[in-house]
Amino acid sequence: MSRVSLNVWFNDTVEGMTAAIRDTAQVVDAATVMGLLPARPRLLAMGEPTHGVDGLLDLRNDLFRQLVEQEGYRTIAIESDCLMGLVTDDYVTSGAGTLDEAMERGFSHGFGASAANRELVRWMRAYNNGRPRSERLRFAGFDGPLEITGAASPRQALTALHAYLTARVDADLLPCTAETLDRLLGADDRWTNPAAMMDPSQSVGQTPEATQLRLLADDLAALLDTHTPHLIAASAPDDWERARLHGRTATGLLRYHFWMADTSPGRMAWLLGVRASMMAANLLAIAERGPALVYAHNGHLQRNRSSMRLGGLPLEWWSAGAIVSAHLGEEYAFLATALGTIRHHDVDTPPPDTIEGLLYALPEDRYVVDARRLAAALGDVPPTLRVSPWFGYAPLDPTHLARTDGIMFVKDASPR
Repeated sequence: MSRVSLNVWFNDTVEGMTAAIRDTAQVVDAATVMGLLPARPRLLAMGEPTHGVDGLLDLRNDLFRQLVEQEGYRTIAIESDCLMGLVTDDYVTSGAGTLDEAMERGFSHGFGASAANRELVRWMRAYNNGRPRSERLRFAGFDGPLEITGAASPRQALTALHAYLTARVDADLLPCTAETLDRLLGADDRWTNPAAMMDPSQSVGQTPEATQLRLLADDLAALLDTHTPHLIAASAPDDWERARLHGRTATGLLRYHFWMADTSPGRMAWLLGVRASMMAANLLAIAERGPALVYAHNGHLQRNRSSMRLGGLPLEWWSAGAIVSAHLGEEYAFLATALGTIRHHDVDTPPPDTIEGLLYALPEDRYVVDARRLAAALGDVPPTLRVSPWFGYAPLDPTHLARTDGIMFVKDASPR
């Protein structure tokens, strides 16, 4: 295409896209969001392009309150440690502990320091106060007990699962004793050694003890499954739900540690895939409760295959959202969030030939648009992918629009 033709195409495309955005741009509220969807989804996933922007979390909080009050949603699930999330869930459902304790011990990745997350937990506790248990809101983390620098010891999940089964099934069915688990686990700092992320030889994930633990965890999870009728009858609903969570987490963590110790070229792709699989399994379990709002990075919730380069090596894997969408179909919906500027990180006004630039041209500070309608207006040639000067922000990929249900746009982000 010649430069003149390219300019004509660009101008025509921008005009068409701006018109489509203007026609579909609406206030962000539950009714508008539901109007974009064929039916009320069991999981409504709201992505973010970066972490640590309380303005985005305020938008999430507003939407969740409306979903609770107007659409019967009862759970919010965020990209945080699934086991730590139990502390926050106990606080919001029954008042166990204090708000300070819930924020300190109930979130991972530093998310407990967020004022918007604190307001969310405070509001959920106030909403639940005095309500019957069947009407109370629930909180969940759906990430594994994982950080960028490594993974947790499987001790908490394994010992909790073993204790649950010990109290409810015949002793001769258990594949091991608690003492055997403790001996094989050893010191927790062997598992959490941050050097293992970059040096597989530092990982304990393929030691004889870890191999034996992986087999025992599989047997304990199988025992949980094969005794489902008895265990449901013999357990409070929350105890059964948590036992399943501990089983998923124990087997997932041991699988993750195994691949931490691997030296093949597929090591990092496996780690990314195992994390996504753990997230997806938790989300599918959350969906069994009823409709839930899910909040995480866009990359974890998108339907498209994920990709990145690490040390020059291209990596691809299916995100948690892609896995869950394959299971739930139209009962999974994905709203991507886009940002105009993050000036405190040198992300300035977006170029006009990007999705963010087209969205930024409208006067509203925040709104939602129909992503599929935008994709249709684009035709065969998408806008330019925005390039971020800051590693912590991921612009929208315009080729993903057709598999996104809506775009929530926030014009300018400010620091906490």
